Amino acid sequence: MIDLPALSPANDLREVQLLEVRGATLNVIRCGSGPPVVCLHATGHGARDFDRLTQRLGGDFTFFSLDWPGQGDSQREAIPASAGRYAELVGGALEALDLKDAILLGNSIGGAAAILCAASHPDRVRGLVLCNSGGLIPVNLFIRMFCRHMARRFEKGAAGDPAFPAWFRRFYRQVLPLPEAAWRREEIVAAGARTAPVLAQAWRSFAEPAADLRPVLKGLSAPVLFAWGLRDRILPWFLVRGLARRIPGARIALFDAGHSAFLETPEAFDAAFLDFARSLRGPGT
Repeated sequence: MIDLPALSPANDLREVQLLEVRGATLNVIRCGSGPPVVCLHATGHGARDFDRLTQRLGGDFTFFSLDWPGQGDSQREAIPASAGRYAELVGGALEALDLKDAILLGNSIGGAAAILCAASHPDRVRGLVLCNSGGLIPVNLFIRMFCRHMARRFEKGAAGDPAFPAWFRRFYRQVLPLPEAAWRREEIVAAGARTAPVLAQAWRSFAEPAADLRPVLKGLSAPVLFAWGLRDRILPWFLVRGLARRIPGARIALFDAGHSAFLETPEAFDAAFLDFARSLRGPGT
């Protein structure tokens, strides 16, 4: 059972550690005090995506924000990026940190990893917050072609294509279109050359049959909040809404945002997150 403290001022204390997990070295930022929330970012992003969220709500939760390998301050690894690999890392992190009853907050591939981790570690996961999550649409011919096209774009970027930086900047104005996320968008774009190889691997994985996690999600016992930005062109809500409405007890919060509502519409996202977190308490608590 999760027990939430009363609202209090944000806790700005941060601890950074390197965690050896399943053969990878992950940078983990811990911030706040209270029930655990594990934050899992989109490919090519980093744990800094959640800096302002943890500052806002750190008085009420202990946030653990992970950098995937080759992103943020985590070292690269030889194993290609995929939701399956990232789920292994999250499960290992939960064990290494001895976290139980954690809320997994996953964005994009982070959401897909959260789904898989909840399936393999049900005793450690209290709830899922899926922010424009991967894994929730059929991997049909069009999706396979699109994902492979995107992978080739990033492979060119990794090879030093001079046109890549300008393209990546234009692309990210669509991914994170709102001014509230401009600070983070600029950081992500600046790191594009470094993260391009990982992005290529991830997009290749999205074209594989294993990327369809709809059956896994349907089998989960953990409560789910779909926290979806309606301006997202990569993972539009109309492709997911039917599934979301069929998940028993699932909550849905829609935002006037792109790919990451917690960055783009922070006040609305915080309200939906807090409402969901409080719903995880048992009756009468």
